[in-house]
Amino acid sequence: MSVSNQHVVTRSVEDLVTSTSDVDNRGAFDALTALFADLRAKVEGRLELKMDPSCEDIQPYWNIEGDVAGSVSCHTGPEVDWAIFSWMGTPEVGFTNRHLTVWLGPDSRVPHLWMAVGTIPDLFVYLDYGTRTELAADLPYMERYFQPENDRYLGLREDPAFTPFVSRSVAVRSFISPIGTCATAEPNSENIAKVSEAAHQLVDRWLGWLDDPETVPESLRPALAERDLYVRRRIAETDPANRLAVRLYGDALTERLVRALWGADRVLPRPGVTAPDRNS
Repeated sequence: MSVSNQHVVTRSVEDLVTSTSDVDNRGAFDALTALFADLRAKVEGRLELKMDPSCEDIQPYWNIEGDVAGSVSCHTGPEVDWAIFSWMGTPEVGFTNRHLTVWLGPDSRVPHLWMAVGTIPDLFVYLDYGTRTELAADLPYMERYFQPENDRYLGLREDPAFTPFVSRSVAVRSFISPIGTCATAEPNSENIAKVSEAAHQLVDRWLGWLDDPETVPESLRPALAERDLYVRRRIAETDPANRLAVRLYGDALTERLVRALWGADRVLPRPGVTAPDRNS
């Protein structure tokens, strides 16, 4: 089948937000909030999670003027290295962002769960699995975990309501998997319903893998844990949207938020990692 939406968005999130007039996206924000509450409930219903004390001061947080808010909640657990439930923005003027990401511990080869939605001011959606290996060099891994999501990916890619979003950053594009949906759309109820269906499918399949995980030999777990930490830190620190956060919250708070996303200041130990991390 030919792809019907040939145009792509290549402008940065910062440019899209700052060059657009204020738009009241409260309705879309509330719908996305409800969606991610349902997804979080599914995750917390399966995984044992404990909030890390390092994030207590950013639940919630505000900019200096007090008109832009957000919250970052960081968790860990026996099967989870680092999980993030977060949001930021001002829905009444258009920009919002909400994250649900779960980085698994090194005892499993199950992919990580990476999800983000928001309004910029159009609806923005990113749905993906974070690979634990190099896909091109491990075809059985790709076929086991990524091939099953190909139809979901192609369905949204071929939907004319969704326009592919292509990051201008080579680093960011390198982190997105072959089935990673990164797109924009009108923030209406029909498109949010499509995103909801796709997101629930992604989570349900992922939770199914956790019930019968592909385990990692103990001798290989330290290397996998270090790889995951390296990737998580690079994603957080190289995100071009950090420039927008600086405009909204200032340098100091933005740095604090970025450090929280990758776990720089975590207090609780990493599962399966006995030695302290050199992460400063």
